[in-house]
Order: sequence, then C-alpha cells, then structure tokens
Amino acid sequence: MRYRPFGRTGLEVSEVGFGAWAIGGQGYGAVDRAEALRALAVAEELGCTLIDTAGVYGDSEGIIGEFLSGRRDRWLVATKYSGQEQGLTKTVEDQLRRLRLDTIDFYQLHWTPRDRDDLYKQLHRLRADGKIRFIGVSLYAVEEIDYALGRGDLDGFQVACSLLDPEPLLPRRDAVRARGLGVLVRSSLKSGFLAGKFASDTRFPDPADQRARWSPRQVAETVAAVERFRFLEANGRSLLAAAVRYPLAFPEVSTVLLGTKTAAQARMNFGEVPGPGLDGATLEAIRSVQRSLGLFDRQPRRFWAAVRRIGRLLGR
Repeated sequence: MRYRPFGRTGLEVSEVGFGAWAIGGQGYGAVDRAEALRALAVAEELGCTLIDTAGVYGDSEGIIGEFLSGRRDRWLVATKYSGQEQGLTKTVEDQLRRLRLDTIDFYQLHWTPRDRDDLYKQLHRLRADGKIRFIGVSLYAVEEIDYALGRGDLDGFQVACSLLDPEPLLPRRDAVRARGLGVLVRSSLKSGFLAGKFASDTRFPDPADQRARWSPRQVAETVAAVERFRFLEANGRSLLAAAVRYPLAFPEVSTVLLGTKTAAQARMNFGEVPGPGLDGATLEAIRSVQRSLGLFDRQPRRFWAAVRRIGRLLGR
C-alpha cells in the first residue's frame, strides 16, 4: 500500500480507501455482519487507513463502530450529513455514538449546498467543539468544484472519477492542486462494471442492490463501453487494477474509495490493486478512447446519454 497527503490537512491516507456503503446492506445487496468485519480486518492488515461511510448507508456506521473498538488510532474516518430531518448537529451526535468515536476526521455534506450558510456555520461550530476535524462536500459537477474552491473554508471534497467519468475532476486539476484540497474519489469502478466481470445480459436480482434498477439496455451499453478499455489488461495487470490506478495517476487525488463487503474483495482491493501508476503513453491511449466515446463534452449531461452514444458507436 502507498500513502498520500490529504490536501493540506497534515493527514496522510492510504491510496486505496474502504468504501463502506456496501457493508450497510442498502445499496449492494444483503450483508453478513461477521464477513463485513472480516473484510475490514483484512483491509487494515493490508495497509488501508481510511474508511468512508454515511448515516444513510444502512448499518454501515454501526458495523464500523464495532470494528474500531481498540484500533481507533489506525484509521481515519469520513462520514456525511445527507439532509436528515433531525438536522446536522443531532445527526453528528448520533453518528459519533454509532461509530463509538469522540471525533470524526473528515465530515462531508452529502451534496454541495450553495444557499445554506447555516449548514457551514454548524460545521464550524462542530469543529470548534472537537466533534469533527476537517470539513468537505460530496459533489458532482465542475460548477460545484468551482464553488468548493471559492469558499475558502473547506478542506476537501469527494467526487466520481473513472475511465468512463474523466469529468468533472480533470478540467479543474490545476485549481485543486493550487488550493490544496484533499480529494476522495468514488465510483472508480462504475458500480463494479469496470472490474470487467459483467456480461451484457447480467442482471441483479437482489432488490437491495441499487444496480437492480438498471435497465437491460443500460447494463449492455455500459458493458460495451468497458470493453473499449480491455487493452489495459497487460503484463499481468487486471482491468480492475488499471481502473483504480487511473484516478491515482493524478497527484491531486488523495485516495480512491473501493466498495468492499467481503474478505475476498478486501484481499483484491487492498492487496492486488495497489501498485505502479499508469505511464504517460497509457494515459494518452486512455484519453484517445475517452475522446472517441465523447466523454469530454463541455456541457453537463447525464451518463446514460453518453452510454447511448457508445452503443451507437459499437453498432448496438
């Protein structure tokens, strides 16, 4: 495992972090609690030091709290406020109890509010009270990165970045580096599709799996897009490893979060995925495929508009 600074916070984080949505049982199917605890233990053994969760991820925070007992000093914990009716301050207090923590290392708003100064003021009060250490937002668009950069009181943000999602992060890399914000990358595997293990007729029968809502066309077109990156499977490197190392090719990225729910997944995610970065020639080949697929559109657009274009390009 390799480690990187988390912006200018003074924290150092593992390049691959534990994405804990999956172990909550609401998002990627039912969870065996004992197996989730084993997955966390394997991740720790292999050098993972950061875990990201949220209060709306089912029982994720409760499982993490059980796991962290006696090993708090080995982990940095990130979680989020997702607009719960009870309000931000009460939500944080409840999360501290579930996580069995005195303070949360990185606390994020699960979206990027531009007209809720009251939320940012509450975050600052919670930090002053020692209940959180650093503050950030989870965002989705270039305009939201610009907003985060302009606030001046945020320590980092979380954003999607993958072979199929070079935007919104890449257009703002220079500004992010100059500002010194920490960056958590989510969805580097595009809900698992960039692991390269799904076929065009794959279905997800578990209603607790958010991918069960994907239409057959969405699945087929995403698989078709993934196939364009098979050239990355070289010299014993898996497509999964290449997909994770893609955002890590950019020094502005602090850590890539990988959803993990079993010990076997943990051994892959934290044992086999970390490794040498992608070289310049490989990155240029990736950019060529991305350009051919129209993934650098300047105007905001939904992902499925892009995959429909990909389907047409491949004659589907």
